[in-house]
Amino acid sequence: MEYILALTHVDDTGAALTRASLEVVTAAIDLANQLEASLTIGIVGVDATSAANFLASTGARLLVVSGEPFAQPRYATDAAACEALCRAACATIVIAPASARFARVAAGVAHRLDGYIDTHIAAVVAADTIEATRWFYRQRIEAVLTRDARPWFLLLDAGTHAAFSGHSASTQIEEVAVHLPTLRTTVTGLREPRHDQQTIRPDAKLLLVAGAGWTKKQPDGQTHATEAGDLILGFLHATGASLGSSKSLVDQGGDGNSVLPFLTHLNQIGQTGATPRHAKGLSTCCHGEEPHVVGWRFVADRRAISLDPNCGWTRGKADVVYVADAFQVMSKVNALLEANDA
Repeated sequence: MEYILALTHVDDTGAALTRASLEVVTAAIDLANQLEASLTIGIVGVDATSAANFLASTGARLLVVSGEPFAQPRYATDAAACEALCRAACATIVIAPASARFARVAAGVAHRLDGYIDTHIAAVVAADTIEATRWFYRQRIEAVLTRDARPWFLLLDAGTHAAFSGHSASTQIEEVAVHLPTLRTTVTGLREPRHDQQTIRPDAKLLLVAGAGWTKKQPDGQTHATEAGDLILGFLHATGASLGSSKSLVDQGGDGNSVLPFLTHLNQIGQTGATPRHAKGLSTCCHGEEPHVVGWRFVADRRAISLDPNCGWTRGKADVVYVADAFQVMSKVNALLEANDA
């Protein structure tokens, strides 16, 4: 008999579960239904009552670890909380989001419970045994994993499941006591870049990808990197989109060419970069060749702007292609966004 635990945590507001946590809930419900197994959902947060009530319709047993020590992510408190939830649930299968908060403690918790852990899980299904699908080598190799050892911890990648959507209702909640070790760190606050300086936003609905064409010579024979930067940052500021880049663009800084100073390799999208999981994507000044689009497979609505009507995007790699000058298009779009805000 399997006992499934979905480990979740609240978001920065402290009132609701993160989207990644809600995806874990969906995956755990599906697996529990396939196995006809017991399902428990554990929640970590400063006050998890409203989050627990949102999960009332799951019919699962709800365990909560709450209190001021769990308001902020911290290894000592989060590891102790997750360990307590796993023991209280007698969990044999633990599914948790691969969030920054849980990714750094999950392996330690598995070790404390003499368990095993696998990361970057994309799907969990029950056939003759429980099978976990994992991507390797930047999503180009897929493996199916099984384990007989228990407990088995599975860190689920974000964007692989639909987020659980329920309705709030008063429900029974079990508070789990946690024995905390002596805390040697204190969270005094958060320091974040200003909104207009932040370009990497994993939870944004829209991803804007900039290609090397932004810094190439334009029809007047000159480069306009400064104007390109202003257009891109203006769009990000108005829409709250996340910014990605082709490898060729982020590499230009080492070649002595014109660059966009706010781009780093952390923005890179492609075979050796990050895989985005946004609802919509807009590619600008990219050719749509294979290295540029490998990371786009999980973007639902893909659009591109390119002057070349025969580029790779037009060969089935984008849903809509605008054959136009990206400078002119983005300038017009920014003007419309500004007028709409006014």
